[in-house]
Formats: sequence, structure tokens, C-alpha cells
Amino acid sequence: MTKLYTIGHSTHTIKEFIDILQAYQITHVVDVRTIPKSHHVPWFNENELKESLRKEKIGYTHLSKLGGLRPTTHNSINMGWRNKSFRGFADYMQTPEFYEGLKELNSLIKNNHKVVIMCAEAVPWRCHRSLIADAEVARHLVVLEIMSKNSVHLQNLTNFAVINRKKRPIQIYYPKINGKRLINPTLLRHFQSR
Repeated sequence: MTKLYTIGHSTHTIKEFIDILQAYQITHVVDVRTIPKSHHVPWFNENELKESLRKEKIGYTHLSKLGGLRPTTHNSINMGWRNKSFRGFADYMQTPEFYEGLKELNSLIKNNHKVVIMCAEAVPWRCHRSLIADAEVARHLVVLEIMSKNSVHLQNLTNFAVINRKKRPIQIYYPKINGKRLINPTLLRHFQSR
């Protein structure tokens, strides 16, 4: 079965980050940050990161079509998300641009044995990469969240996600059902105060 990994660079040193990638034999990093820069950890700026990965024979692609920081729409179908940032990205997931980005990602997965999507957040439930992972889980990919060199978790579909397999490409959205948000308890803990 096809696998995709996810990771957040967090505040790792570049050596720690590469050690983690090598522990899982990652061959290609797909950067899904909208702006591939960091003031706090400048070794994760696009050019520096690309060069560090190249030295270790790990490929790098910045895929801005899968970048976060998307505005929500007035008539959002993703009201299951309280967090406006996640709702905005879920709205963006309904666009042709998102599906073009997903197609590019899946092409890289087919051509490389072990691909990881990378963003800045350490934990996936605070990052839009978990929604990208939902889109891939809906397409029957196994998605594994790298937490450390010794810890990886299976990404399950967000429990209030709805998959429409009748549409092409497959559509995933996060509705408010019967006036209630169906929030994953893990996510609720992180977003209930926002």
C-alpha cells in the first residue's frame, strides 16, 4: 500500500531533522509551508534546507499549492471547524488549485519511495498538514505522522470529515451536522479556547 509521511520541523537543528528523516529512509521532502522561511530556525529557510538535504541525497520540493494560511469563505461548507485557519484551508481544499497540488504530490510519491510533507508545527493536529493527510487517507493512502526518530503515528481520518466519492476528484469536507460541530476530542482540547 502507498505511504505518505508527515513531519513538522519545529525547532530541531538541521542535524536532528535529517537524522529523523534518515531513520525513516525518507527520500524526498515536500515543503507545504506557504512561505518557506523561518526567522527562529533559519536553517529551515528554503535555500538552506534544500542545500542541506541535497548533501544527504534527499530531494526537496516546495509545493505552494498545498500551503496553508488560506482565508475562509463567507458560505463555508466546513463549519465543523471552529478554528478559522483550518476552516479556511478546508475551503481551499474544494478548489482546482488544491487538487493540482495534490496531483503533484501524488506524482512525487509514485516516483519516490518515501515522501514526507513538511510544515513548521511540531504536532500534526495544530497544522494544516493534517487536512492534507485527510485528503490522502480518503484516497486510500497510508499516512504516517513522524513525531520523533522512534515514534510514528497512523493518521486516521478526522472523525467529522465527510468524503464524497461520487465527485471527481474525490471531495472531502467538514460540515456542521444538525447545528453541531463534531469535533475530534484531541483537536477540541487544542482549539476550544480559540
